[in-house]
Amino acid sequence: MKFIYNSLIKIKNYLPQQTHPDIETKILTDLTSEQKRIASMFFYDKAGSQLFEQITNLPEYYLTQTEIQLLKKAASVISNRFRDVDVVEFGSGDCTKISILFNAISKHDRKTIRYVPFDVSNAAVEKSSKLLIDAFPEISIYGIVADFMTQLDVLPKKTHKIFCFLGSTIGNFSLDKAQEFLNSLSDIMHHGDLLLIGFDMIKKKSIIEQAYNDAQNITEKFNKNILNVVNSYIKTDFNPESFEHVAFYNESLSRIEMHLKAIEDVEIICPKLTSPILIKKGETIHTENSYKFSKEHIFSLAKNAQFDIEQLFTDNQEYFTLAQFIKN
Repeated sequence: MKFIYNSLIKIKNYLPQQTHPDIETKILTDLTSEQKRIASMFFYDKAGSQLFEQITNLPEYYLTQTEIQLLKKAASVISNRFRDVDVVEFGSGDCTKISILFNAISKHDRKTIRYVPFDVSNAAVEKSSKLLIDAFPEISIYGIVADFMTQLDVLPKKTHKIFCFLGSTIGNFSLDKAQEFLNSLSDIMHHGDLLLIGFDMIKKKSIIEQAYNDAQNITEKFNKNILNVVNSYIKTDFNPESFEHVAFYNESLSRIEMHLKAIEDVEIICPKLTSPILIKKGETIHTENSYKFSKEHIFSLAKNAQFDIEQLFTDNQEYFTLAQFIKN
């Protein structure tokens, strides 16, 4: 299915048709497993997306503002590389970050660029496409709605590319999954193609935990909203106020874990089940992992995927690293 905003934008949806019963089965399987869980993909309904945008502007959430400063530094260094290329952004959103790169490029060179937002959300691709074309009308846009973990083959084959994987989104994968993704991406890249990728670094536990337990409780609202999304899909009767937001740094696994912990015994009714889902007081529903990285992790990921590291941009406190990989 194609959506055309104007003559410079084309969007194609490559997602396999997923039926409502498929989604119901996934949610119910996860909710009835020994460690109950809800996949983080269900965070991002309209309310969840708005809450996440608020999170990125919180003073405790150092990731976004730190990466923006690093992108400004990187843009001044590599702007001459943005010519006659497709710029592919995985997990496109409000375009604040990609705009930093485009602002550093001459209007003449921007005319040679095609922006390719690549996301599982059609709404996210449409939003980023509209924002970009309004800000940079000389850039053509080819949006892709697909799962970049499994559908990299839908990307245009012949063009040279600069890939952008920002926001430490790679932290949503385990190290094994991150390596698998980078290997798959490397396989389709041409010699000399670039990858700009953001890594949230291992640091003091209290700083990491504070970023996911903000004073305004926006992250708590974001975490609890996933229950409203589940209710809308499978007609359950979750009351978000029966749970508390729990986010902690698991040092042995180098990851933040987000959970919803029951503050009382609850019985969740679902029309698809003959008996309620029982959740005991203190039991948790695991909603997200966010892995943190060391420099050793970054060098290992690059080497194993046949990338050379051209540059590492990092802040003075080494909270975050923006890596510039090149396909060798």
